[in-house]
Amino acid sequence: MTQNRRFASQPELAINLDALIANWQFFKDLGNAEVSAVVKANAYGLGIEKCALALHDAGCNIFFVAHLSEGIVLRKMLSWRAKIYVLNGFIGGEIQYFREYDLIPVLNNFEQIQSHQDQKTPCAIHIDTGMNRLGIRFDEAEKCEKLLAGQSVEMIMSHLACASEPAHTLNDLQLVRFRQICDLFPNAQKSLSASAGALIGPKYHFDLLRPGIGLYGSNPNDNPINPMRPVLTLRAPIIQLRELKSGEAFGYGATFTASKTTKIAVIALGYADGFLRSASNSGFAVIDGVKCPIIGRVSMDLIALDISEIKTALNCGDMVELLGANADIDEQASSMGTIAYEILTNLGNRFHRTYSKS
Repeated sequence: MTQNRRFASQPELAINLDALIANWQFFKDLGNAEVSAVVKANAYGLGIEKCALALHDAGCNIFFVAHLSEGIVLRKMLSWRAKIYVLNGFIGGEIQYFREYDLIPVLNNFEQIQSHQDQKTPCAIHIDTGMNRLGIRFDEAEKCEKLLAGQSVEMIMSHLACASEPAHTLNDLQLVRFRQICDLFPNAQKSLSASAGALIGPKYHFDLLRPGIGLYGSNPNDNPINPMRPVLTLRAPIIQLRELKSGEAFGYGATFTASKTTKIAVIALGYADGFLRSASNSGFAVIDGVKCPIIGRVSMDLIALDISEIKTALNCGDMVELLGANADIDEQASSMGTIAYEILTNLGNRFHRTYSKS
C-alpha cells in the first residue's frame, strides 16, 4: 500500500534517516575498520530503497542481503561502485544473475565453490567457526583454500553465535579459529563481526564490520545502555474510548477481566500490521509519557489499552506511541517474549510511512 496522504484512522511509521546514518557513523567511529550495511529483509522492515540510498549517500559502499532477489532489487537502486554481497550464495544456474547484476556470492559449501570455479567473477567465503549454520567448517578451510586457488576471493567472513553476550566463551574460540583461517587467505578482506561483535572490542573488528540490527536502533548486546539512536517511531490512533466496569471482560476469549472500573482506549493497530499477537496482555503503549498496558488479545486490526492512569482528556484520533524514543523497541520486544528483529521484519504494509532526512 503506497499513498501520500495519511488518514486520521491509519497507523503510521516514521523513519528517521538521519538517525540511521548516525548509527552507521557510530560503527565507523569505533576504529579503523570499513563499515558496510546489512539491508536484507527490506532493510529490516524499514524500506530498502530509502534506507540503502541514504546510507550510500552517506558514504557506505558495501551492502549485504540474504537472497539473490534482494540483491537484484538493490543493484537497480545503487551505483555500480557499490559492492553487494549475497549471504545465501546461489543454487545451480542462478550464478548467471550474479554476473548480470554484478553481485558477489558468499560461498557457503563445497558445491557452491565447485560451481564457481569456472567463473571469472569475485566471491566471498563464509567459514563456519562455531555457529554450525552456514559456511565451510573451519577444519576444512585448507581444502577450501586449495579449491579456490586462482579465484578472486574478495572477502573471508564468519559469524559470531553469541556476540550479544560479550563474556561468552564461544566468542574467544571463534576469534582464535578465524585468525587461523585468515592466514590461508592473506589477500582477502576479513570480516567477523556484525553489530554485537563490533561492540565486544577492536580485536573482533578486522577489516570490515557488518552492522545490521544496530543500524535500525535496537541495542545489539545485553548492555542495559543502548548506544544506538532510535530510527523508527510507530504510532496508532485511538478510535474508541470506553469504560469497563469491575467484573467485565474484554476482547476475544475474554482473557482480561477488569478488577475495578477501567478506562480503555481502542487503537487502530493489530497483527495484520505486524504488531505481534504475543503482545496480548503483555505489551504497552505510551501516552503523555505514561506507559499504558495492552489488555486482552491483540486482534487483527485492534488493540485495547488501559488508560486509567492518564490524567489528560483523550479524544478519538489522538496518537499513541508503541515503538520509538518513548517506547523502547527492545523493551517492547521483551514484553512480547521475542527480539527486536522479529518486530521490525514483521511490520506490514498498511502503515502510512514517512521518511525524514535533513
